[in-house]
Amino acid sequence: MTKILVVDDDLALSDVLAFAIRRAGFEVANAHDGISALEQFSKESPDLIVLDWGLPRMDGLEVCTRIRNESDVPIIMLTVRDTDDNVIAALEAGADEYIIKPFSPRQLIARIRALLRRAVKEPQELLQAGDLSFDPERSEVHIGGADPIRLTHLETRLLRALMQNPDRVLNSDTLILRVWGPEGATNEMLKQLVYRLRNKLETESGTPSLIETIPNAGYVLNTHKTSLDE
Repeated sequence: MTKILVVDDDLALSDVLAFAIRRAGFEVANAHDGISALEQFSKESPDLIVLDWGLPRMDGLEVCTRIRNESDVPIIMLTVRDTDDNVIAALEAGADEYIIKPFSPRQLIARIRALLRRAVKEPQELLQAGDLSFDPERSEVHIGGADPIRLTHLETRLLRALMQNPDRVLNSDTLILRVWGPEGATNEMLKQLVYRLRNKLETESGTPSLIETIPNAGYVLNTHKTSLDE
């Protein structure tokens, strides 16, 4: 059975969420502070984490970063913080979804189902574009003969879409559909995902050359600029 780890220091809300998640057919594990969240993550090996930002002992952002350093498990961040800077910080830490409190349990269940669908492994075809080669079994990309680069679920979906359309501009709506599915996402979320992927693939500072932003058009993977030696 699919297991969801719910991490929130509001015990009443945690109980409500756990009840709704169990009623939706999932198994639930709980933690109520950041340190316990990491312990439960290691012990329970959940399939998805619902993670509150404002936790005692260690905040949710740090918990998210630590988990993301060793796992691609989907993470939904819960918070009352609704500024662009907060959304960006959560996404850069590795969160896959960002839900502003208050929200309905039905909304959370819908997000959980959507994220679990996206986390299902896609067909395991090997992809090659220029010097880039993608290993779907390991969620790793190789650039020439360099060491492999580990990607998260969303980074994998974005790179797959770009590699399947090399040197072709894909607009934001197309990429959002390919990465997040019909539930969608915002242009800001796509922008931050592109930023995270660039940081892993582009080895030199300055104007991005591998994944290029085309103003008022979208993004393109430039296969003639994929070499680490350029």
